[in-house]
Amino acid sequence: MSEAYVLDGKAIADGVIEEVASGTRALVARGVKPGLATVLVGADPASQVYVGAKGKAAESCGFYSVQHTLPANTGEAELLALVASLNADPAVHGILVQLPLPGHVNAPRVLESIDPRKDVDGFHPVNVGLLSIGEMGRALIPCTPAGAMIMIDKACEALGATLAGKEAVIIGRSNIVGKPMAQLMLSRNCTVTIAHSRTRDLPEVAQRADILVAAVGQPEMVRGSWVKPGAIVIDVGINRVPGEGLDDAGKPKTRLVGDVAYAEAARVAGAVTPVPGGVGRMTIAMLMANTLEAAKRAAGA
Repeated sequence: MSEAYVLDGKAIADGVIEEVASGTRALVARGVKPGLATVLVGADPASQVYVGAKGKAAESCGFYSVQHTLPANTGEAELLALVASLNADPAVHGILVQLPLPGHVNAPRVLESIDPRKDVDGFHPVNVGLLSIGEMGRALIPCTPAGAMIMIDKACEALGATLAGKEAVIIGRSNIVGKPMAQLMLSRNCTVTIAHSRTRDLPEVAQRADILVAAVGQPEMVRGSWVKPGAIVIDVGINRVPGEGLDDAGKPKTRLVGDVAYAEAARVAGAVTPVPGGVGRMTIAMLMANTLEAAKRAAGA
């Protein structure tokens, strides 16, 4: 079998950003500028990078963008008050509270305080519930699963396949990826299995999949032998593992890998996402798409 079709996350994400920028221009012409507010508590380096990237993407789309950076010792009451003020601000259509929050803050309480109509992460129980009952037109859908679905559609287009009736196996049951991914696949008339660490005969379950989504956080756990020939393989995992040699500072090098053993899977699959350069690129793009959608709904567009 020939090498799998590689789904280029950067190119697909750039296409989404272009569509969002176009939609934003049309909305601005009607007098509404989409607004995204990000809230960062503390100085976690990875969170700083993510929030910075989100702000740059928002500006590139033509959004009004504001970042609230709070010290790590910020009290929960102060954080809730900030969210309440953003809920009431008509210039803000999307609110993103960057996780993780400091341990003294009740993260679910903070996330649930966000107006569901501005919950562009798609984590609020109202949006989770709307997704679970199939109300895709009313829900704001979590960004990573939404991006993965676009990549699956691109793979189907490249392979000349259709989703209806296909068997999808999702390895991972998180509220952020696994569960919403299952709901999205069900909405497209797939037969869905959610597998996890307690699943018996996991390789055999994975081998049934026409669409295999790996979201477990275990480096290269899914081997090529787990992949059904011709399957679409979506690797959501991002894991840092030891590399070879030392960096310029004399520290051991590291490299990024997914939850799938990429080289093995690429020899068997019909289509596959790389890591890096795959699903991760889609998450910020879909955050922008959700913000535009929230602004359009607020404007009755």
